[in-house]
Amino acid sequence: MIKTYNYGEMSSDEIFARENISSNVEKVVTEIIREVAVRGDQALLEYELKFDKANLQCIEVNRREMEEAFAAVEPEFIAILEEAAANIRSFHEKQVRNSFVISEKDGVVMGQKVMPIERVGLYVPGGTAAYPSTVLMDSIPARIAGCREIVMVTPPDGEGRVNPVILAAARIAGIDRIFKIGGAQAVAALAYGTESVPKVDKIVGPGNAYVAEAKKQVFGKVAIDMIAGPSEILVVADGTCNPEFVAADLLSQAEHDKMASAVLVTDSRKLAEEVSLALERQIPKLPRAEIARASIDNNGKIIVAEDDLMLAVDIANEIAPEHLELCVDNPFDYLDKIKNAGSVFMGKYCPEALGDYFAGPNHTLPTSGTARFSSPLSVDDFVKKSQFTYFTAQALSRVADKVAYFARKEGLEAHARSAVLRNTAK
Repeated sequence: MIKTYNYGEMSSDEIFARENISSNVEKVVTEIIREVAVRGDQALLEYELKFDKANLQCIEVNRREMEEAFAAVEPEFIAILEEAAANIRSFHEKQVRNSFVISEKDGVVMGQKVMPIERVGLYVPGGTAAYPSTVLMDSIPARIAGCREIVMVTPPDGEGRVNPVILAAARIAGIDRIFKIGGAQAVAALAYGTESVPKVDKIVGPGNAYVAEAKKQVFGKVAIDMIAGPSEILVVADGTCNPEFVAADLLSQAEHDKMASAVLVTDSRKLAEEVSLALERQIPKLPRAEIARASIDNNGKIIVAEDDLMLAVDIANEIAPEHLELCVDNPFDYLDKIKNAGSVFMGKYCPEALGDYFAGPNHTLPTSGTARFSSPLSVDDFVKKSQFTYFTAQALSRVADKVAYFARKEGLEAHARSAVLRNTAK
């Protein structure tokens, strides 16, 4: 059963579960990366047989496999995928940044060029669940940014096949190439390249502890989006909420994995008790009841901020949750007061699942309190910026002595001379 606390009985650092990467995971991942970097495709084939039980002859998904997968998915779901993709595209198109040029001073031109990252790699988890939503969320912003090539990796089943819904989503999103590899070996292949897998410039997408550790270890060789921890939801609810709704929303994250954290903060002790009972009614009815039960019993919490909804908002800002639901009347009254959250869901009819699949805002979000300084995945993650500066001789002559003065304050005489010698050389 979920545990209930009064505000102040635990620190904000204790509210969400924190996943610690064991030294054994680090060592295993280091060895996998080294093997893939040195032996390429052969190492990938061996690791796929070892970890995914797939005896592959070719690791790249071909056109026939794509067509068969698309035909195998029911038309109703294809239509939903296409509508979700359109919503995601519409939202992310508003994020596009433009280059700019400044030429307000005589003889001086400055500016910034916004350019897409050339090639990005998308990791899509397999295992206990397939996530076509991840395909859409992580690739559509890259396509909007103008990335030249999007490469996807995802683990196959024991027969060497990728889940058809994953391939259908990839076709709708316009993924360029897809490889049947998973785990740390897939991250290594994207980072270093192999005979088959092209080396990418940035890797995005969630995964298990081995994937997260691999992304951490290859960072610097390539860019990454973030190191994602277990999924989190914080529901701020007032006493008028339907407890069945709140319980269902908590379970929407609890069913992800046993380390997921589902937390309710409420100003009503009565609602806290009703939600606790509703969870006990709903958990046994879930197909993933064992996972949800472990998450709720070990990591779930209800915190009662007695008769003080603003205190509940303050708690949310302290925790900086991945998902924050404001299940309150007049939620827009509180939106400006939310300072730290990955994605905010407003009102009593906006379950977090809307954001996972359909509404449009991205579902790849900062976890583990990193929403204090990090943002959801966006078009910005798939662009880079360069600056440029142009001075005429006359423009330089007006400021050369000032540049030299500044440089000499830092003890860098060569810097100073590079500015002033152009004046004396005229």
